[in-house]
Amino acid sequence: MANPYLPNWEYIPDGEPRVFGDRIYVYGSHDNAGSDKFCDYVLKCWSAPVNDLDNWVCHGDIFRTQATRDYPADTDWTDEKCQLYAPDVVEKDGKYYLYAYIVNAKGCVAVSDRPEGPFRLLSKYKYTIPDEICCNGWFIDPGVLVDDDGRTYIYCGFERSFMAEINSENMYEILDGTCIEHFIPCEERPEYGLSEHDALFFEACSPRKVNGTYYMIYSPLRGSRLAYATSDSPTGPFRYRGYIIDNGVDYPGGNDHGSIANINGQWYIFYHRMTNGTIMSRRGCVEKIEILPDGTIPPVEMTSLGFADHLDPYKITAADIACVLKGGAFVAEKNVFERVITNIYDGSVIGYKYFDFGDDHGSRTMDLSLETMGCGCDCQLHILIDGENGEEIGVCDIGRNGGIITTAVKAVTERHSVFFRITTDHADDWTGEPFRNRCLFELKNFVFMK
Repeated sequence: MANPYLPNWEYIPDGEPRVFGDRIYVYGSHDNAGSDKFCDYVLKCWSAPVNDLDNWVCHGDIFRTQATRDYPADTDWTDEKCQLYAPDVVEKDGKYYLYAYIVNAKGCVAVSDRPEGPFRLLSKYKYTIPDEICCNGWFIDPGVLVDDDGRTYIYCGFERSFMAEINSENMYEILDGTCIEHFIPCEERPEYGLSEHDALFFEACSPRKVNGTYYMIYSPLRGSRLAYATSDSPTGPFRYRGYIIDNGVDYPGGNDHGSIANINGQWYIFYHRMTNGTIMSRRGCVEKIEILPDGTIPPVEMTSLGFADHLDPYKITAADIACVLKGGAFVAEKNVFERVITNIYDGSVIGYKYFDFGDDHGSRTMDLSLETMGCGCDCQLHILIDGENGEEIGVCDIGRNGGIITTAVKAVTERHSVFFRITTDHADDWTGEPFRNRCLFELKNFVFMK
């Protein structure tokens, strides 16, 4: 399953991955295409068998702060300003607890007998810590850890972090005297080696315990990255160790929120990418990662792979799984069935990582077919492998009207990234407007053929 790993019509940001039993569950907030705001009024859950990561199932709206066409609101203290952001779900003694962050209202905890819900309201958060610390009870971006000894901790914050212990007997009461502020500093602390934006806290707490070490995945001040810090204790101190992924490398970046999960022995980082020319229309993606013996996690690049080991160049590739978009290009939803790369200008670059072309050394050439939508100017699409400045294996002329275009390219073997770089020889149109200032065409899909 390529990135994004959920169906194209689903926009799940802030995905929190949890393995319960033999399934991987992702709990997230919900964006809408073309929206001018983050998230809406429902939380969603998707899951897949750990041994079949291509087979994702939607469990619907698992919690809501406004009535939907199917169910009333699960909260009676929220209004039209109270969207749901960034949830987490943990298991304790056979029950599953959902921690909800509600904008402009006190957050709450819901409970279910099953990891996919349905969840019923248990209680608002009960606390005595100052409202200026927990943002009037919002408990922003709650990440929850149930430790091996049964004690439970919640980690939250926006532009300042705090954590506290939860009463494990009821799972919603914050224990007095347990609040710790700034467990990830939000300002430079050279004595801790925290003197760069990557290290300092912004938002998106997500705790994990791996081989006895406590990990905090979070969004640093460099907002397009997911960073991590580690500790020998759930209460810290946490030490910055690096960043895992940056969704803004050669791509329209924005805030990021996600976490790590081990599925059948393989570690993954779950995160989201921006679409539709906005930072408020996000889709879930995933990459394989490695946790080294010293506890560090080497940074990984964004790819088109998702859970797959490689892409098949001889099957139709949807354009919107691009992991490199430069020069103004972005993914756009035309309708529930169609997504294209649009806003393609002179000099735009579109990239895909990675295809396995196999080991057929007998062929000298193959064909590349693309489906495009013309926007009024002849231009050239240069096909390259192994980077935007890599080997050029062909050039395709894109006409004014678009359609299906086929061109011969050099046959290649083995594993390569594929890049398209767009150029035009036309300086301007009859009005004198430079063509480099207009969208040249839109790319729908492509396939290599032997």
